[in-house]
Amino acid sequence: WYHDNLTRHAAEALLLSNGQDGSYLLRKSNEREDLYSLSVRGKDSVKHFHIEHTGTSFKFGFNEFSSLKELVMHFANQPLIGSETGTLIVLKHPYPRQVEEPSIYESVRVHTAMQTGRTESDLVPNAPSLGTKEGYLIKQGKIVKNWKTRWFTLHRNELKYFKDQTATEPIRALDLTECSAVQFDYSQERVNCFCLVFPLRTYYLCAKTGIEADEWIKILRWKLSQIRKQLEERNATLSS
Repeated sequence: WYHDNLTRHAAEALLLSNGQDGSYLLRKSNEREDLYSLSVRGKDSVKHFHIEHTGTSFKFGFNEFSSLKELVMHFANQPLIGSETGTLIVLKHPYPRQVEEPSIYESVRVHTAMQTGRTESDLVPNAPSLGTKEGYLIKQGKIVKNWKTRWFTLHRNELKYFKDQTATEPIRALDLTECSAVQFDYSQERVNCFCLVFPLRTYYLCAKTGIEADEWIKILRWKLSQIRKQLEERNATLSS
């Protein structure tokens, strides 16, 4: 469950989309070379905790570990974490590294291992390999250029949008295999906008924040890169 260079945004997307309450992973911190980050999903949010590499050990709260392997084995025993906000989180499900995808840190107040006798080898969870994401975005209309809030879901190679989060039938499902580009857009009067370029139409979407827009762009671009990769591999197989 060590994911090396996974970004904070990608970790949040993975844990919120494919994980469950108590899912966690370890990655390099985006802030400093000597820091690692433990990203943990608790209900509907993801919290991040610093783990400091001193050069000879790894410090987490009041605990020190001589190696990442020792730290990983320790966390396989389902520790309990308490953050400075008073939230208690039990680490139940290590998020496996064998997936295709692609300040906010809290200091640790409490960290007590719950001895269950379980080790890392006992924990082999299954997780979807395809990145998913959902959330509200503001979409520009096709004919009347007004803006309406819609609920978007990204699953496999489809981006669907609904009237709202409670709707069961999508207004439209966009096939990303037909999308040629995803990029920030500065042509609109609104901020935090990006566009998806299709052969017959360009879709203009706006997020609440620049970070949120960036998250959508990154995961959509990752999807397009995977689609192109699969197409190239298929063409190579056919040509051979």
